[in-house]
Amino acid sequence: MTPDTVDAIIGQWRNERPDLDDLLPMEVFGRVYRVAAAIGDRMEQAYQRLGIGRGEFDVLATLRRSGEPFNLSPKQLSDTLMLTTGGMTGRLDKLEKAGLITRTPDPGDRRSLRAQLNPAGRELIDEAVTAGLAVQREALARLAPADARRLADLLRELATTVTR
Repeated sequence: MTPDTVDAIIGQWRNERPDLDDLLPMEVFGRVYRVAAAIGDRMEQAYQRLGIGRGEFDVLATLRRSGEPFNLSPKQLSDTLMLTTGGMTGRLDKLEKAGLITRTPDPGDRRSLRAQLNPAGRELIDEAVTAGLAVQREALARLAPADARRLADLLRELATTVTR
């Protein structure tokens, strides 16, 4: 295997702190962080070419995967995206101004509006999802398919134990 920057960091810690006997967690999470940051940056570039940022992508994608009629309340969006309602309002304002969503009256609460993905927003998010997936696919192409599947399974197992 080709050494990487995490190997160099681990080597430095072994020199400076030989009492740290198990540095495997540092190796694992150092690499997870670096991979996530690098791929996240590449995906952000793909989204920027389409005129949106990661925040707008997240809102549009949440609306799109909610299914017909692609309509959610700001609270549902905030809860899903772990954003404050104020942060969500800013994103919705931007998306509405860009002509990607419309706000419609909430039939269950006359005081509230729901965000609805419109045809332009649906077309854009479908293109953005495809572009982001291409970035991810390209990164995983360096692994054998069975290794990529195993990695996904291991990360799922880890995620379910640390995010409870």
